[in-house]
Amino acid sequence: MHNDTDIQLSGPFKATDGAGRAHDAKAIRIFDEGYGAIDVYVDFKAPISGLHKDAALISSVLAQLRSVGYQGPALSAGDPVLQEARLLVLAAPDEFNTYAASKGWKDLSEDF
Repeated sequence: MHNDTDIQLSGPFKATDGAGRAHDAKAIRIFDEGYGAIDVYVDFKAPISGLHKDAALISSVLAQLRSVGYQGPALSAGDPVLQEARLLVLAAPDEFNTYAASKGWKDLSEDF
């Protein structure tokens, strides 16, 4: 889960899905650099298969991000091929880049 290229945005928290079930999330993280678009990775302790587009679960993750300082628009379900049993990948809007940069993220497209 953690390596040299990760920036952890949040530690453990509970996220609730649309059926009212609580899921233990281990962390919210991003890679430390990218080309403009940011994928947000949410690692869970147990499988969340079938919940990658669950609006309530995504909303719970957004609420956690807001509790650690993110103030921009909502995130959306990420690319389906990136999803894993214990990993929720969300697509961040462009406004997320400013927040990510404040945490140490580098936009590699700025070099061009």
